[in-house]
Amino acid sequence: MGHRTPLYAEHERLGARLVPFGGWDMPLHYGSQIEEHLAVRSRAGMFDVSHMQALDLKGEGARDFLRRLLANDVARLRDPGKALYSCLLNEHGGVLDDLIVYFLGPAEGYRTVVNAATADRDLAWMRAQVGRRDVAIRPRRDLAMIAVQGPEARRLAAVHLPSNLREPALALKPFVGVGDQDWFVARTGYTGEDGFEILLPADQAVGLWRALAAAGVVPCGLGARDTLRLEAGMNLYGQDMDEETNPLESGLGWTLAWEPADRDFIGRAALESRRAAGVLSRFVGLLLLGRGVLRSHQKILVAGREAGIITSGGYAPTLRRSIALARLDPGVELDIGDPCAVDIRGKPTAARLVKPPFARQGAVRIDLA
Repeated sequence: MGHRTPLYAEHERLGARLVPFGGWDMPLHYGSQIEEHLAVRSRAGMFDVSHMQALDLKGEGARDFLRRLLANDVARLRDPGKALYSCLLNEHGGVLDDLIVYFLGPAEGYRTVVNAATADRDLAWMRAQVGRRDVAIRPRRDLAMIAVQGPEARRLAAVHLPSNLREPALALKPFVGVGDQDWFVARTGYTGEDGFEILLPADQAVGLWRALAAAGVVPCGLGARDTLRLEAGMNLYGQDMDEETNPLESGLGWTLAWEPADRDFIGRAALESRRAAGVLSRFVGLLLLGRGVLRSHQKILVAGREAGIITSGGYAPTLRRSIALARLDPGVELDIGDPCAVDIRGKPTAARLVKPPFARQGAVRIDLA
C-alpha cells in the first residue's frame, strides 16, 4: 500500500481505478481516460496532484542558495508570485528532477514543487547542498494540491476560491501565483491548457473537489494527465529525462540560464563541456504514419539503421493519431518533416519528424497530412 492523498477516499467513492505511482496510490481514470482528456481540451478537468511535494525555503541565504542549486536563475523572479521552471542537476549535468519555483516575497522566501517519485531524494539533495547558508527547508505535507485545467477552468474555479483571492486569481498572468495564508493559486499547469494549480489546507481539499465537480469540472486521472502533457510536448521525469541525460539533450536547453557567466550552478561545468564538444543528441517529436502505437524504448530507424529511441509515446486523443517524444543519436541528419521509421514489434513502421507541441490551447499544432 502506498501513501494516500487527502482525496483518496473521494477517488474511491467515485469508482476510480487506483494504481501505484511514485509511492502513492493514485487514480488512473474514473471510467474513460479519453473522455477525461477531451474534457480538459474542450472545457475543464481537475487532477489530484497532492502527491507532488511543496518545499518552502526561507532565510537570508535562500536566494543565493537557489541560484547555486538550480540551472535556471531565480534572480529573474523580482516580483512576489512570479514563477519559473527549472531543472535540478547533479554535478555531471544529469537531471535529478524538474520543478517549478515561486518567489513568495522578501520575507516569505521561495516555494518549489517537485515530483512525487523524487521528492525524498530532492529534499535530501537540497539539504546536503545548504552547507552553512542561512536556509530553512520546510516540506508542506499539510497542503493538498488540485490542478484545474481547460479553457473554462479559471472561470469555473475562481468562484470557489476564498473570496479575497477570486479577483486576484482571475487577474493573474501565466506563470504567476497569488496566496493568502495557506491558500496559493498559480496560473500554471501540465496539460497545454490554461488553468490554475491550487495549493490549500489538506482538510479543505474534499470540499473544493466536490464544489468543482458540482460546477461541471470533470475529475481526471493520471492517464489523461499523461496524454495531455505528451500532446503539449512536455517532458516526463524518468522517461524524457533522468540522471543520465542532460537538459541540452532533452529539449530543455531553454531552461538553462547561462548569464551571468559567473553564476556557478551545479552541473554548469559539465554542460559547458558537452556544449563545447558539440556531440549532442537531439530531442524531437514523431508522428506515426503507419498502423500501431508509439511507446517508450522503441527504436527509430533511418535507412534501416538505428538512429535514436523514443522516450515517451502513445495515442493522442486530440489528434487521433499516435505521437512520441524521441532522442536522435548525435550526427543523425534529419530535419522537421523528414520521414523515418519506428521498430514496432520487429516491423519498421513509417513515421515523420515534427516539432512539438502537437496540441495546445485546444488546437492541433502540427500538420497531420
